[in-house]
Amino acid sequence: MGTVSEPGGAGGNVNREGETPEQVVVPAAETDETSVTEEGTELERSIGLVGGLSIGVGTMIGAGIFVFPGLAAGRAGPAAAGSFAIGAVIALLVALPASELATAMPRSGGGYYFVSRALGALPGAVVGISIWLGLVFATAFYLVGFGNYAVAVLLEIGASVGDGTVVALALAFGVLLTVLNLLGTENAASLQNYVVGLLLAILLVFLTYGSLDALGVLGRSSAPETFMPFGPVPVFTTAALVFTSYLGFAQVATVAGDIKHPGRNLPLAMVGSVLLVGVLYVATVFVATSAFGSAALSGFGETAIVEVARALGGGVGATAILVGGLLATVSSANASILATSRAVFAVSKDALVPRFAGRMNLRYGTPHVALAMAGGPVLVLVALGEVEVLAEVASFLHLVMYGLICVSLIAIRRDEPEWYDPDFRVPAYPLIAGLGALASFGLIAFMQPASQVVGLAVMVVSAGWYRYYAADVSLKGVL
Repeated sequence: MGTVSEPGGAGGNVNREGETPEQVVVPAAETDETSVTEEGTELERSIGLVGGLSIGVGTMIGAGIFVFPGLAAGRAGPAAAGSFAIGAVIALLVALPASELATAMPRSGGGYYFVSRALGALPGAVVGISIWLGLVFATAFYLVGFGNYAVAVLLEIGASVGDGTVVALALAFGVLLTVLNLLGTENAASLQNYVVGLLLAILLVFLTYGSLDALGVLGRSSAPETFMPFGPVPVFTTAALVFTSYLGFAQVATVAGDIKHPGRNLPLAMVGSVLLVGVLYVATVFVATSAFGSAALSGFGETAIVEVARALGGGVGATAILVGGLLATVSSANASILATSRAVFAVSKDALVPRFAGRMNLRYGTPHVALAMAGGPVLVLVALGEVEVLAEVASFLHLVMYGLICVSLIAIRRDEPEWYDPDFRVPAYPLIAGLGALASFGLIAFMQPASQVVGLAVMVVSAGWYRYYAADVSLKGVL
């Protein structure tokens, strides 16, 4: 159970025009145990390295395995494995700068906190409010996916389901996960660890068996197929499609205020989750395209991986992968609700939204108002349906944040303020951060026009809110 202490007299980190900026520098030893925030409230650091990895991996393992293999193979053939590898490289180009910034500023809010301290309150407000809404959109998408997989599992075992079951199950689990996060961060982290552990066990058995089958070790021959049947260009356009599978690693930075020993655990969790998930994605495409030709795999559409499992293991294999999809959507939704609440918490502490959003529950040590602002809109979107477009808008907003994180590292390294003392430094940072920014902004060009328009509209509204409500807030360089 989390705890909240109120030492009193803690300085605020918000500076209004005409006031002298007050910087609060927290000793490294103190930040290993608590996350010091304004008004004397503290989030207990209760998530270790395994928990951090579970948040990153659990958020990312989803569409990359349970939705995209058939779609990607239809576009790029077996070379879709290369598309996922390209996505992993781009994600690493962002994860490395994010890791350095996180070890220097291990506070809740992640990308919002980095951007606001390096580039100022206006870019920070756009990122913070946009990511709050983006994570709400993504969480609704995950919960609807959970409902669909739950119904599919019930149908696979012969149970009958009625109309509205998908939405009902999605709403029920949305409420359950929000309440679980309210009752303590340790509870949410423990659930994440167990769910991700079971999910990885299912995937490892499936991928090991499938790889041995594809290589002929089990005696089953696979028809050879040209690796790049459609040429090199579709490999890159497919990389833009599947990059949404790599959006979860930044959620580790968003909950940095809850991570134990952030100087060590934050870089390991972010970079490690990208590497682990990237390997799983590439192996999944290899197994899938070996079990079926690209054309047949494409014909299965979003359920391709279930059909691959059915071909390899019959009804038991299909049921196991359906359960895996169920676990993946639960872990993604759980991690996203946790990250959303921390984004709201950080923005409210900086007075970019009303400060009551940062109130803490003294019994459980959790930001209960922020959790309500995370879970409430999610439930409304689930009830309304039509969340698929919103999921791509979430990707748009994340890519903007990723690009600005890379720009933030370049800006803050150029000035190198006295308080900036990260435990991890990116080698050749101008090159890595520059490539990360270009890749993040560049992938936006490959998205649907509707998603681009909605994403830009969210950013404009966020900037308008800042001008209306918090134009006198100054955050650059203030800790």
